[in-house]
Amino acid sequence: MRISRWTKWAVATTAALILSTVAGLAQSGTTDESKRKIKTKTAPVYPDLAKKMNVSGKVKIEVVIAPDGHVKSSRVVGGHPLLAQACQNSVMEWKFLPGPEETMQIIEFDFRSN
Repeated sequence: MRISRWTKWAVATTAALILSTVAGLAQSGTTDESKRKIKTKTAPVYPDLAKKMNVSGKVKIEVVIAPDGHVKSSRVVGGHPLLAQACQNSVMEWKFLPGPEETMQIIEFDFRSN
């Protein structure tokens, strides 16, 4: 079965259009400008058990920030459970600059074993 040049061109054009649309949508996520600025933060403590087990990796925490800048709530979005609790404890102490309304933000922590 032979495919005509017209069919090849139509498929290629459609694929390019779809890929450019998907790439545009992927780039429309949250940017640094939309994030609340951090006023004070404390680093999470690397848990001793995680160190002994050589557990490393990234932990993502979703935080809800009140208009006055304090963290109202946090939820683990991803990461190793041994590391996640330390991140949650730490991020609950963070303070952000005040804003006009309650906002939600994802904060990422990176643990590396030596």
